Amino acid sequence: MEKKHIFTGAATALVTPMNESGVDYEALGKLIDWQIAAGIKALVVCATTGEAPTLTDNEHCKVLEFAIQRSGHRIPIIAGTGSNDTGHAIMMTQFACAIGADAVLCVTPYYNRPTQSGLIASFTAIADAANAPVILYNVPSRTGSNIEPETYSILADHPNICAVKEANGRMPKIMETIRLVGDRMDVYSGNDDQIVPMLAVGAKGVISVLSNVMPAQVVELCDRFFAGDVAGSAKLQLDMLPLIQALFSQTNPVPVKAALTRMGLIEDRLRLPLTPMEEPFRSKLFKLMGEYGLI
Repeated sequence: MEKKHIFTGAATALVTPMNESGVDYEALGKLIDWQIAAGIKALVVCATTGEAPTLTDNEHCKVLEFAIQRSGHRIPIIAGTGSNDTGHAIMMTQFACAIGADAVLCVTPYYNRPTQSGLIASFTAIADAANAPVILYNVPSRTGSNIEPETYSILADHPNICAVKEANGRMPKIMETIRLVGDRMDVYSGNDDQIVPMLAVGAKGVISVLSNVMPAQVVELCDRFFAGDVAGSAKLQLDMLPLIQALFSQTNPVPVKAALTRMGLIEDRLRLPLTPMEEPFRSKLFKLMGEYGLI
């Protein structure tokens, strides 16, 4: 059975705007419309950048419903449904599938630190319960668990597991994964500073934090690469590197929310234990944003 391909190019790992009452749906709607107008290929909602761990289940579900309705099928909406509790991930995955999410994104179980066998069993259980494509999310710097290339090769045989957002940062491992999974699983960069290197070895695109503030530019970077202008794509990657580094100078999504606030698009509110961006990181970020013409 041929697996469903979700997108090629740039997708945004979207922030969840907040105000004193909770989720700021007016700001969220404007962000969704702006992203789509800029040419972004898909939106990931309620994942790491969307502060999913501190959303209540009710908020999580409402944000997913809102994003799906607001997008109006203009682009795919990928629902973050992962958890360190496989049963909870299954529940959220089934909800997302029922309301029409185009795919779900499931992070490796954090804190528990399962074995590779545990990862296979957990992701298989989630994929068995899904009726939409499942994208795995590997970010060991935040979860304490890493999916090994051989594990991907096993998971790639599942008919519902179609892709991975890979943020382990280790190019030799990424290359081995792409070699092993072949056309059974798409690989997307999960790191903005590795978009072109990963595209060069066969990745299909990026799920980006940077594109929250520069969606058109990240779209252009990917479009240039796939059009054969590798040098132009690489130049954009290098030109944007200082801003990428500033956006990760403190824990994501702290800097990107500061940036969007400075652009007048959201309020600078995060859920504890995250707190607003600190000096001198904030001043350096804003200085760079001025140089890039964002403010």
